[in-house]
Amino acid sequence: MSSNPLQGAQFVLAAHRINQLPADEGVEVAFAGRSNAGKSSALNALTGHKGLARTSKTPGRTQQMVAFSLPPVAVGEALPAMEARLIDLPGYGYAKVPDALREHWRHEIDRYLHQRRSLRGVVLIVDIRHPLKEFDRMMLNFCLDTELACHMLLTKADKLSRNQSVQSLAALRKELAVGMPVTAQVFSSADGTGVEEARRAVMQLLEGNVRTKTQASL
Repeated sequence: MSSNPLQGAQFVLAAHRINQLPADEGVEVAFAGRSNAGKSSALNALTGHKGLARTSKTPGRTQQMVAFSLPPVAVGEALPAMEARLIDLPGYGYAKVPDALREHWRHEIDRYLHQRRSLRGVVLIVDIRHPLKEFDRMMLNFCLDTELACHMLLTKADKLSRNQSVQSLAALRKELAVGMPVTAQVFSSADGTGVEEARRAVMQLLEGNVRTKTQASL
């Protein structure tokens, strides 16, 4: 098994506002997804740290922005390695939270995605068994509007046959607009499907440019 470039991830802090996050330096990738899509399990599988992100049978437990540090990342041959992070954004969807808190997170996530200079890309977590929801489309369109790269993990692929998973991925790729800066793959934290591929994708986001040009939309 090849070495894991995301190994060594460590919890840094949980923030209620973006100004409480670590200094806006280096590079980071944000993880977003609906509350029941398997975001915490994906983070644990990718980092090889079973207890890194809290998992729960109750959707919506992540109600803060959680920062995890990574080993420094080299972003160019002649440049020194840069500080790197993963940011776990609050789950959205089935979380039973007050309207005021929901509105707070809508505002803070919008500010984070627009203002965070160290942000290099978004990993969008989507349950492979369901069509894209409003939140998923909102995140994809945001990435389009801000020219931010996005990699989609179609999680819980172990719940489908291999043929069904292939068909679901093909259907999604057909739905995505031509020229959209989005890549997608089948993934399962339960049986390890796509974990190595997803790790490479996260590293490519961390090492890549901040924005990519596109004119397409969903």
